[in-house]
Amino acid sequence: MNKIFLKLKVLIKKSFFKYLIISIAFLIWMTFLDTNSLLIHAELNQEIKKLKNKRDALNEEILKDKSLIEKLDNIDSLEHYAREKYNLKKENEDIFIIEFQSENE
Repeated sequence: MNKIFLKLKVLIKKSFFKYLIISIAFLIWMTFLDTNSLLIHAELNQEIKKLKNKRDALNEEILKDKSLIEKLDNIDSLEHYAREKYNLKKENEDIFIIEFQSENE
């Protein structure tokens, strides 16, 4: 009876060791070597975060542009915008640009 338990213990130890090695090999494979590894998932998650940030920034730009378009629907504000941004002027009109120097200079 004792011999049977000893053989059973040895068999369990051997099989446990085999399963342990197989489990470690599986974890290494899934972490580093597989095409769907955890490293690739981490890189893809980083890229997703960057793209979401870029999308949010572009959505903010779209909102700014929409508000500018709504503002420029009025002919007076369109003229004001053109004069300010592109230095446009009417015929026989002189424009003087006055720049102030700061006190530090």
